[in-house]
Amino acid sequence: MNYDVIIIGSGPGGYVCAIKAAQLGLKVAVIEKRPTFGGTCLNIGCIPSKALLHASEVYAHASHGMDSLGVEISKPKLNLEKMMGHKDATVKSNVEGVAYLFKKNKIDSFIGLGKVLGEGKVSVTGDDGKTQELEAKNVVIATGSDVAGIPGVEVAMDEKVIVSSTGAIALEKVPEHLVVVGGGVIGLEMGSVWARLGAKVTVVEYLDAILGGMDRDVAKQFQRILVKQGMEFKLGAKVTGVEKSGKGAKVTHEPVKGGDAETIEADVVLIATGRMPYTEGLGLEDAGVVLDERGRVRTDNHYHTNVPGVYAIGDVIAGPMLAHKAEDEGVAVAEIMAGQAGHVNYGVIPGVVYTQPEVASVGKTEEELKADGIKYKAGKFPFSANGRARAMQASDGFVKFLADAETDRVLGVHIVGFGAGEMIHEAAVLMEFGGSSEDLGRTCHAHPTMSEAVREAALATFAKPLHI
Repeated sequence: MNYDVIIIGSGPGGYVCAIKAAQLGLKVAVIEKRPTFGGTCLNIGCIPSKALLHASEVYAHASHGMDSLGVEISKPKLNLEKMMGHKDATVKSNVEGVAYLFKKNKIDSFIGLGKVLGEGKVSVTGDDGKTQELEAKNVVIATGSDVAGIPGVEVAMDEKVIVSSTGAIALEKVPEHLVVVGGGVIGLEMGSVWARLGAKVTVVEYLDAILGGMDRDVAKQFQRILVKQGMEFKLGAKVTGVEKSGKGAKVTHEPVKGGDAETIEADVVLIATGRMPYTEGLGLEDAGVVLDERGRVRTDNHYHTNVPGVYAIGDVIAGPMLAHKAEDEGVAVAEIMAGQAGHVNYGVIPGVVYTQPEVASVGKTEEELKADGIKYKAGKFPFSANGRARAMQASDGFVKFLADAETDRVLGVHIVGFGAGEMIHEAAVLMEFGGSSEDLGRTCHAHPTMSEAVREAALATFAKPLHI
């Protein structure tokens, strides 16, 4: 079977690459080890977690957020089974949507484990153990990432008591006490879900701040908001042991800077210490594909590996492990294989934490600008001074602009607040076209909207805000 391109993996990077390549006239096949398409994101990651985040947010709002609006209701009753049903239905709709798009674009699919045999050759082994060989001019490795454990600590995850994000989206009851190991995006999102539904949530984080890599100003404000919501944090804490104990588990940690160890007992422990590239069983070593020091597939600026005709995209290569980053790389590599000039601007890839309120960021943080020795100016505007935010009782948080001190070109924008994940794209478009804070500050915004806070932060950067 001969193809122009065979893609191993049907996550956001793989399936978008397949669709774009087919649209450009290439004959495409996709190999997927799961029985359904969409990879981690659609099956057990982005999509189901967002379904639970929304459902739990509605429950929390109905529980204690409506009286002050003049809406008086009896205390809502949680039906966790139905909530999980909503999650499953959302996943089913999305994975079926990808299958439809494959059919629409005449993309062949093979369910099984793909393996790179070398230049232009791939094998696929199905659940029945039978293996067939496929040939293509190009091969794209889009196998994504897998759960990373705790360095130096052996943890046996049963996805019932000691769980990864996979188990955290499928708990059969609300735990009395959930301990989250890791204060990154996944840990805070899943911690938020179960906190809203009634669990006591304790986050244990190695660093001295949550959301490592995000702007510290934003992280500090966000942590204060989460504490107000009932979550507890133990920062600068190194986990030295996680083990089952009775019907629950124990987490032992000690201060990173030295000190006495402490043990926390929990019903459920979520290990959310990051992810690692998935390269196991792909035959990369035998095929001569070079990996880097972190186990990622090494590529050049055009996603080419050292083996002719073999490309790689998404979580399996360097860069942020984000679904939309993988999608853009999928489009770019499809264009490259079709003889066009595919490109991704890595300086303008937004990141979002889908809690309530949301956190969103694009471009450089203050810490990065200081480390790089770049002179900048900053402008902030709080949602507490925004009329729409007050009306919606969503006045927590702020918008922060960072712009070059001399040219006013925007270098980074950071938002913590209701709808931050939607508002951040205004900044992303501005930065994609090299815009200044004045460009945005002089653009008329509808009133009353949350987005006016974005404009006000821009005004605060090159001049003065109007409403504070």
